[in-house]
Amino acid sequence: MDDHRPLRTFGRIKARTLKPRQAGLMETLLPHLAVPAEGEIDVAQLFSPSPLVGEGGVGGVSAALSSFGADTPTPNPAPQGGGELVLEIGFGGGEHLVAQAIANPATRFIGVEPFLNGVASCLRHIEEANARNIRLHQGDARDVIARLPDASLDFVYVLFPDPWPKMRHHKRRLIQPEFLDDLARVMKPGAELRFATDWANYASWTLEQVTRDARFAWLAERAADWRNAWPGHVTTRYETKKLGDCAPIWLRFERA
Repeated sequence: MDDHRPLRTFGRIKARTLKPRQAGLMETLLPHLAVPAEGEIDVAQLFSPSPLVGEGGVGGVSAALSSFGADTPTPNPAPQGGGELVLEIGFGGGEHLVAQAIANPATRFIGVEPFLNGVASCLRHIEEANARNIRLHQGDARDVIARLPDASLDFVYVLFPDPWPKMRHHKRRLIQPEFLDDLARVMKPGAELRFATDWANYASWTLEQVTRDARFAWLAERAADWRNAWPGHVTTRYETKKLGDCAPIWLRFERA
């Protein structure tokens, strides 16, 4: 056993049994969207060829979609020759991730989520929207970040991460100096980190951790900048449950 592995920053990884359609997508679609489990991530190779229906798709995936009754709309163009790269850490059910991908078809998105049921939900959204610019990893985001090239990310979303509200559990929070070290390496100069939480102490914690790091600058200029969601935000199911102890707090930081 690896005694040096970082503490887990997330809770459960599975809940109810997957529905047949979701279980099928985990078997047939996820392998074509999955980030490689090992080795340095070649971003250009990861997003080419497009794995869904349409020209350039991977053989067998179209049939898999048809077998689940997918109502496939006109395909969105797959990113060609680059485009911005966005990482969403802990995408939950995938509502925000897929909506952003559909709204920005020339942008490449990597979503990471340890919760099996969330990944299955995201696959359903991807299938229904025919979103061809998303790749997924079920597991710890730190494993992906460690294998990304230097200065490769344009945006990072950390939306409503596990808050670990008890003081003795704060060491399990995702936002830590070591995590910021990893982010600073993979974010381009001028890239943006967007963080949201509905736990007041986690917002304070994050502000303290990030603003003491000279590689990041807090972009707020007025109270409305952290009280209101940034333009283009897509509300998630978790957000509507209001499980925290405050209204959502929206923090934006720029990589210097």
